[in-house]
Amino acid sequence: MKMVEDLKRKPLFVLAVILLLSSAQAGNANRTSWHQCADFQTANFLHGSKLNVQFLLFTSSNPSCGELILADDDIEDTSFNSSLETKIIIHGFRALGTKPSWIEGLVRAILHTSHVNVIAVDWVHGSTGAYHSAVDNVTQLALSISHFISKLLALGVSGTSIHIIGVSLGAHVAGLVGHFHSGQLGRITGLDPAGPKYTRASLEERLDPGDALFVEAIHTDADNFGIRIPVGHIDYFVNGGKDQPGCPRFISAGLLEQAGVSMRRLPKEVIVYLMTSPSAPFCVHHSLVEFRLQKKRNVVTSIEITFYSNSTKDTAKITIPQQEEVGKRLLAHKVPLCEINIVMLKYLPKNRFWRKDESHIVGKFCAAPLPLNKNRTMFCLPWNITLYGNTDVSYQLSAACA
Repeated sequence: MKMVEDLKRKPLFVLAVILLLSSAQAGNANRTSWHQCADFQTANFLHGSKLNVQFLLFTSSNPSCGELILADDDIEDTSFNSSLETKIIIHGFRALGTKPSWIEGLVRAILHTSHVNVIAVDWVHGSTGAYHSAVDNVTQLALSISHFISKLLALGVSGTSIHIIGVSLGAHVAGLVGHFHSGQLGRITGLDPAGPKYTRASLEERLDPGDALFVEAIHTDADNFGIRIPVGHIDYFVNGGKDQPGCPRFISAGLLEQAGVSMRRLPKEVIVYLMTSPSAPFCVHHSLVEFRLQKKRNVVTSIEITFYSNSTKDTAKITIPQQEEVGKRLLAHKVPLCEINIVMLKYLPKNRFWRKDESHIVGKFCAAPLPLNKNRTMFCLPWNITLYGNTDVSYQLSAACA
């Protein structure tokens, strides 16, 4: 009776007891409202540090608040949902020991489009200082991540539901993790896999198609620190894989549904070239444009092609080698081909002081949105056209939308 009287006098204590009991009954469902948000570590780039790995969990209910999961934590006591797919992000070399600036944007982009667990691997300490020191930490890091994944598998998580996204040096870490799991994890995406110390490495040391059921790589810096060779089932070389227009900070568009590739029969080392625009949102449509000469010529033929819509203008140049009839080129444009109103063609004769080029050429123009399939076929102007030197000629386009 005295206890009841005490409780009556202490309403705050009663409220605390009720909350404690309700939280215990709710279990993991309410944990997201209790845990403190965690962030990436920072390291001293002058001295470096030992490998100090931590895992940060992000969910759709709290996409901007990382939940710290240490290597020895019981994952069942966290907000991790074993019934969802899991995406694991691994950053690369961090010379100055700072948090990757792109990590928050990528996490938000993934959780905006998918209801999944997102786990960011923080190994800033082990990636700081000299590049070769970070490379030396790769195997130990991969073992730590592999052990973490084994704990997920023990919870009943399907290995095929795990998607590892590795950036730069992190791409090869992802490959090693996949190797430790006998290539049976669902998917690995390598974003600009690192080149130094890996271009001539063995398959066991670097990312390769055997590291997961589906391995893809997006190359955007192959002329500097990115690897130049294909390392996945499919390798995308954006704008040739080298200099990027507008220098986008990050490219995350290969990350949806195996990039449209069937998981049943995977190709090996397919190389894909695509282009981007110099400004956000960077994604563009791709069309194959073709000009077929009525007769072969003894000189190289150049034709400028411009697509106009109500608000855009995009240009490319076709080159037809001498003694050939057909020239083809990929033209990137900001709106679908069916929204292109006008195509403008210009013949660019190569006049030299010792020789004049022909004053005009005759041929046929065709275009097709890529990729070509039964619903996307080549669309051609229904007549041969005559182009005069350095003179713009416009035609209306009426390509149907697929």
